[in-house]
Amino acid sequence: LAIGMAALGGALGQGRAAASALEGIARNPNSRDAVFVPMLLGLAFIESLVIFALVIAFTLFGKA
Repeated sequence: LAIGMAALGGALGQGRAAASALEGIARNPNSRDAVFVPMLLGLAFIESLVIFALVIAFTLFGKA
């Protein structure tokens, strides 16, 4: 249940971040270079939080 909630939250966060970045690029195509790299970095951080939740879930499951 915990990893499912973490995956759901991560997916919603990634979708919202990508949508906002693409909307910003669509409004100002010259800002592509300034928006693309921070967006990828943010997506990597969001994904790392989901993987961290997976590690915590496995750790707690192992102790139960």
